[in-house]
Amino acid sequence: MTTLYGIPNCDTVKKARRWLDDHGVAYRFHDLREDPVGDKRLAQWLAAVGADTLVNRRSTTWKQLAENDRPDSGNPETVIACLSQHPTLVKRPVLEHGKTIHAGFNTDDYTRLFNLKT
Repeated sequence: MTTLYGIPNCDTVKKARRWLDDHGVAYRFHDLREDPVGDKRLAQWLAAVGADTLVNRRSTTWKQLAENDRPDSGNPETVIACLSQHPTLVKRPVLEHGKTIHAGFNTDDYTRLFNLKT
């Protein structure tokens, strides 16, 4: 099963959804704002891609956080707590495909992930 996690009005999520639809990839969409994922799933994502990839430091939410409220990338507990409290800090979209977890959207990465020819 393939699940795409994101926020519907995010431009990058829209691009990823369009790409999946255009390539006939069946997936389930999970809205992070409406139905936040739990700490266990965030920990899995963090272990798979690392804090530098998973935390969107270019987001408006990040920029609005006070310096002392920003998580320490080297401390998984603070990263998970911050992402739980602010789901819009997650680099979007997060794609779970089989046992693979991928954060962000890149057509070349998706093409390789789904074994498609360019």
